[in-house]
Amino acid sequence: MMSLLDRLAREGTRRMLTVALEAEVEQYINAGADERDDSGQRLVVRNGYGRSRSLTCGAGIVEIRPPRVDDRRVDDEGEFRRFKSRILPPYVRRSAKVAEVLPILYLRALSTGNFRPALESLLGKDTAGLLPTTVAHMTERWEAEYAAFRTRSLSDRDYLYVWAAGVHLDDDGEGGRLCTLVLVGARSDCEKELIVLEEGFRESAESWRRILQDLKRRGLSAPMIAIGDGGLGFWVAAREVWPSTTEQRDWGHKLSDVLEELPRQLHPQAMQMLRRAMYAPTRTAAVAALSGFTIDFGAQYPKAVDCVRRDENALLAFFDFPAEHWKQLRTANAVESPSSMRGLRQRVNEGAGSRSKGEHR
Repeated sequence: MMSLLDRLAREGTRRMLTVALEAEVEQYINAGADERDDSGQRLVVRNGYGRSRSLTCGAGIVEIRPPRVDDRRVDDEGEFRRFKSRILPPYVRRSAKVAEVLPILYLRALSTGNFRPALESLLGKDTAGLLPTTVAHMTERWEAEYAAFRTRSLSDRDYLYVWAAGVHLDDDGEGGRLCTLVLVGARSDCEKELIVLEEGFRESAESWRRILQDLKRRGLSAPMIAIGDGGLGFWVAAREVWPSTTEQRDWGHKLSDVLEELPRQLHPQAMQMLRRAMYAPTRTAAVAALSGFTIDFGAQYPKAVDCVRRDENALLAFFDFPAEHWKQLRTANAVESPSSMRGLRQRVNEGAGSRSKGEHR
């Protein structure tokens, strides 16, 4: 999940930099709008874009094409003036603000709708010399885009799979009570996209219920299967709002939880047995592997066994779906695009034990 959010943060960083640079250049050109040569031509004009530049940030490499200015004014020393960006000076390849702060602040801005902290981090408290009206316009633009995203109709979306997660983007000073709730969906046309990025109180059922009910009001149909960590309040809300949706527990979190109940020296053995169940070729083979785990560890470590067996059906739910999708469905790490989502509905309907669209909906 974080890899997808990293990509979102990287693209958001690029967009914020691009808009800020455009605003900086526009303000510079407007300041010299009245200065003209003998023929009445403006001395300060826009001159396309410079070469693409790579800027390294915490979420990855951001490609920026900085706007250029043709300034034919001459200074007191007889030299042509040159536009120099205060946001992105020449030759800068890594900015501390962009590298460490802006990507996270951008995600926080998406989850809260407040873009001012991210903008101040990018431009500084003095907003890099930009006029207050320019800064206000930029902030209003991003907040309007965010508002449109939160209220867009979802009646034309058919998410077959969804992944849910609660992500703590930073230290909120509240003992970790505030976090960002994320929902990613995979459509039947192979596209995977962000559905929700909202701030919530812990990962509570109340916060998730509010989100899912809003999605339903905006026309989103229940997905076939939802994948998430067993500790999420998401499941309580999903059972109320999406009662027909299959529950799939995240194997990655489950393995971590089980190992916490075992001595370190037994971790390799336990991991080998559990991964045998996780990657079993059939449900029958997976059940047999879990039975073996119970036999080997049940007497001395009942908590570790109970941690697995109480969610056994939810851990093995992915077996009801096409085998080429199992890799995507075992965990909540929605990283790569589904290998083949076209024709999924028909294949699931034809598969043994699968449900029809009407039954899922």
